[in-house]
Amino acid sequence: MLIRCWGARGSIPVSGEQYLRYGGDTTCVELRTHDGETIVIDAGTGIRRLGNHMLSEAGSQVHLLFTHAHWDHLLGFPFFKPLYRSSYSIHLYGCPCAQSSVKEMISGAMAPPNFPVPLEDVHADVAFQTRCDVAFSLGSVVVTPIRISHPNQGLGYKFEEDGRCFVFLTDNELGFRHEGGLAKEDYAAFCEGADLLIHDAEFSPQEYQHTRTWGHSTFTEVVTLALEANVKALGLFHHNQDRTDDQIDAIANTCRDQIADAGAELECFAVPAGMERTV
Repeated sequence: MLIRCWGARGSIPVSGEQYLRYGGDTTCVELRTHDGETIVIDAGTGIRRLGNHMLSEAGSQVHLLFTHAHWDHLLGFPFFKPLYRSSYSIHLYGCPCAQSSVKEMISGAMAPPNFPVPLEDVHADVAFQTRCDVAFSLGSVVVTPIRISHPNQGLGYKFEEDGRCFVFLTDNELGFRHEGGLAKEDYAAFCEGADLLIHDAEFSPQEYQHTRTWGHSTFTEVVTLALEANVKALGLFHHNQDRTDDQIDAIANTCRDQIADAGAELECFAVPAGMERTV
């Protein structure tokens, strides 16, 4: 699997010279399978740049998986240019959770007065697929959903292809169990042996004293999870909107110190927009 990150920021997009290395766009991650399928996770503002990139390619089918319905994960959807091309077939996957349907979850981003073009008027062939608790295949990749611990609920995903494994768990609070969420040991079992785990690591332990129940984890908890699950590489994700590049660097260094103190071997890095990695 080829994995590209088009947006790693949490809550709201940001811009400015302090946010250049890790980027300011909100969640959007792309996977390319070995048989040529394009899988996209979430439609944060990073999906705008991804859509522009895709128009320069020959592909015409996209599988778009949603983790949940919060704005920072839907904000870029109306600006995804393949939506307005009749040559594209776009399959949208997710779990309704706190909504009545996946279609309701997505179309609200384009419903008046939020946006002038309703979903019904786009030119692409758009299909909705409900996927909650059962594994399914997208080309050569097997996708396994898992419920995340987050307000209003949602999903994380495991992607497996040719014996390799990538797990994506953003907006997952390890320190508090929200409705629909699972216990820490369940997430550790889900991640066991993954070649790459990308996990929400928005807060420091000090910040968490007043952000508990907000739906996000501390970076120290995430490192502990990765060590318990014996993952090979950990990507810190969902960078706080006020976190500068230098501050994110410092968090990554603190996590690497935690790993060293545990006497473990685990690659750990903060995920930047623009990351490209083969798993």
